[in-house]
Amino acid sequence: MRITLVSMPWASIETPSLALGILTSRLRETLPDVGVETHFGNLDCAEWINATAADATLRDYEFFSRNSYFKGCGDWVFSSALHGRAAWNVEVFDEQMSGEISPQEYDLCMRLHAAAPAFIDDQARKVAATAPDLVCLTSTVQQNVASLALARRLKDLLPDVRCVMGGANCDGEQGAGLHRSFPQIDYIVRGEGERALPDLVRGLADGGDLSGIPGLCWRKEGVSVANPMTDRLLAPAEIPVPDFDAYFARVARTGVASWFEPRLVLESARGCWWGEKHHCTFCGLNGSAMTFRSKSPEAFTRELAGLAGRHKVLDILVVDNILDMSYVDTAVRDIAASGNDYRIHYEIKSNMKYHQLERLRDAGIVALQPGIESLSATVLRLMDKGVTGAQNVRLLRDAECLGLSVFWNYLYGFPGETAEDYLPVIEQMPRLHHLQPAGGSSPIILERFSPFFDRPELGFAERRPHRQYAMIYDLPEAELLDIAYLFDTPKQGIGEDVEEALFTALGAWEEQHHVSTLTHEDDGDTIVLTNTRPDFDWDRIELRTPAEAAAFRVLDQPRSRPALRTALERKGVTADVDALLDEWGRLGLIFSDEDRHIHVATTVENQRLCRIASRTGEVMV
Repeated sequence: MRITLVSMPWASIETPSLALGILTSRLRETLPDVGVETHFGNLDCAEWINATAADATLRDYEFFSRNSYFKGCGDWVFSSALHGRAAWNVEVFDEQMSGEISPQEYDLCMRLHAAAPAFIDDQARKVAATAPDLVCLTSTVQQNVASLALARRLKDLLPDVRCVMGGANCDGEQGAGLHRSFPQIDYIVRGEGERALPDLVRGLADGGDLSGIPGLCWRKEGVSVANPMTDRLLAPAEIPVPDFDAYFARVARTGVASWFEPRLVLESARGCWWGEKHHCTFCGLNGSAMTFRSKSPEAFTRELAGLAGRHKVLDILVVDNILDMSYVDTAVRDIAASGNDYRIHYEIKSNMKYHQLERLRDAGIVALQPGIESLSATVLRLMDKGVTGAQNVRLLRDAECLGLSVFWNYLYGFPGETAEDYLPVIEQMPRLHHLQPAGGSSPIILERFSPFFDRPELGFAERRPHRQYAMIYDLPEAELLDIAYLFDTPKQGIGEDVEEALFTALGAWEEQHHVSTLTHEDDGDTIVLTNTRPDFDWDRIELRTPAEAAAFRVLDQPRSRPALRTALERKGVTADVDALLDEWGRLGLIFSDEDRHIHVATTVENQRLCRIASRTGEVMV
């Protein structure tokens, strides 16, 4: 049997497909007599965009792959090919995108939409040239429609070819709904594919019964059948080292080489240990596989070093939802000891301490996604985040000290939130302008698999498929309800006036960040603070009294007023804590939330490194 694995737009072109890399290894390991090839339609798509728009850049591709997911532009582009119409729902697209995208983005959407059938035909002919018996399509985020369109055209060229689809877009009811609605997809693998796909290949080869393959969708006498989902997730030791050779061979021939430097993509764990205990209410990640499982530290460090050495790439994107905290004293330690100049991106929990962040930095884990999402303890409780606003500010401060890049967004629109949960934070944002600002702000959208979705009583009982799905697919709403991952709901939470105040404050933070510093030097007797934040009219302050110096040092960690008084008493000093906090608030030295206070000044040397990083666009360590 010959199998062709396919990654269609709009998968990232900067990294190989982790799913296809793992499945390539798995198939060759378990079925050595099966021929396996890989086709990167996403890289072909980047070249197609480059040919369609002479001045195109990576940013144009990323508009579809990253920036328009909540609008559906990427899937709509290929709807003309899926439905066999040169212009599919153009009027609806115009209506939905009015004021949502720029004229340049709109023009690119229209040009690609018109040309999509020709592109899909070309892709189908390239895949058909590999003479496949089985074509396996991975679908995550906005890969659905390009994958469905390719399968449809392949069936015209190779009527006997069988198409299977898997990935995050195929989990649970989504996979069952896609299988019912699109007959060009013969099989859908729901959930982890490392066992299911080899079992499917064996079943097809020997004509065996497919009803025992957990999660598989197949057809019996023309009727879609969805096997029960598995209750046995993969153990980490069962996940093979991905094979990325095909991706890097294709990158070496790409016509858009000037657009990007390739990065490796790895996983050290699956699931979320926090989500197992407290699933963040808005989060739909993990779907049917929340159980946290991590590779042994030794296995992961070997995998990292092996792939980095094989492909001569040191930029690493680790896709875990959350760092295994035991790695700090194991894998992270060993990576630091390796002496390799890695630049690694990891998702972490935002309550990590300074010494833990320092260990990450020393290992080359210099880009963090800590899931900050808010600086209000009240709103963070509504999210079930398990952290406070002061802890999130501590993370921003400590990351700035250590020269770590932090990627985060400010979310709002939670049932039960009020203006009082936002206005005190907004008022204090000028105090934080020297720390890394949010990348943006947006209301939450109801996501399948999230507690908000599974428990309507939490506030989102009224929902319907997000409007993009009716624009993209030709299906009744009853089917869209199963296919959709995003859902439209009535607006919740803060009003437009507070929303606008939040946007304005975050915009000022981003604008002033590059000229803002707040540093401190502590010689043991006197603490000297230096400020360049435009909203504060002082340059230098000295904390000379024992009470001031002691209070500042204690506020390195979040403290309540009673805890601060107790800590000072233990140090043998007394102070008017209320007056001190009021004065330091006026000077912008502290951040306060729900009677938790923390100083926000960074250290001098590390602040200098952060300024260099900010101005050069690099991470300096």
